[in-house]
Amino acid sequence: MSDFISQFWSHYITVIAVAGILGCLLLLWATARTKVTSASDNTTGHVWDEDLREMNNPLPMWWVGLFLITIVFSFAYLVAYPGLGSYAGKLGWSSQGQYENEVAKANEALKPLYAKFDGMPPHEVAGDAKAMAIGERLFMNNCAQCHGSDARGSKGFPNLTDADWLYGGTPDNIKETITKGRVGNMPPMVAAVGTPDDVKNVANYVLSLSASPHDTARAPLGKEKFAVCAGCHGLDGKGNTAMGAPNLTDKIWLHGVGEEAIAAMVNGGKVNQMPAQEERLTASQIHVLTAYVWGLSNKATPAAKN
Repeated sequence: MSDFISQFWSHYITVIAVAGILGCLLLLWATARTKVTSASDNTTGHVWDEDLREMNNPLPMWWVGLFLITIVFSFAYLVAYPGLGSYAGKLGWSSQGQYENEVAKANEALKPLYAKFDGMPPHEVAGDAKAMAIGERLFMNNCAQCHGSDARGSKGFPNLTDADWLYGGTPDNIKETITKGRVGNMPPMVAAVGTPDDVKNVANYVLSLSASPHDTARAPLGKEKFAVCAGCHGLDGKGNTAMGAPNLTDKIWLHGVGEEAIAAMVNGGKVNQMPAQEERLTASQIHVLTAYVWGLSNKATPAAKN
């Protein structure tokens, strides 16, 4: 917990844990030695509701024994398990390790379920109703948080149902994206484009490429400056899947449309990240999930019946 900051917090937690247990032991010892003056009838003199009197009897020994057992157990626990700052415990247990073991057991138990689909090409897996039911659950659990339960995405998160792919829409492309993740980087281009007027001109030229509403006077003025964008998006603005550069001619806008939205991209750039799933999902799960995502915008081949 503290290795990446300093050892102070490790010592701090250790002191609190040990001091708390020793404090309980000290309190128990002090209480046992304290003698309360009692009346001749063995009461403390406290009376409630007129006739309820507090007796001055010591704690039963079995109760005291439970306190002592708890304290001994606490020290034994702190030796065996992590609890003293950065000390890992003699048994080497960790919540991360337990999680990984449980995931490994679950994946092992699920192997027979996925075995049928491992040897099938994605377009056939996409035609298998059972595989798609599994793929849908995988998608809901791992992808829907960003792309939506209907896979249509939202601002900043791609729509997976429209056949418009930043890095290519073949099963191999999709599998690579799911497995390794993607980092899309649109650098700020304002220095290369020029003045605020130049930025507006380029924005309107970009809009004109897809016949989106634009300023017809500014658009031609932005064509020359667009040359600095062509390195990624191409001279025709149709993008480059090798770089993840979007097609600017298809009226599909990931981060918003209009002069203001495009000017903001030119001025500030944008970094988008799709997290890698290879450490969370098995190869078989990724295979089925790939087929499911591919099938959202493609016609599947009916799976052969056994």
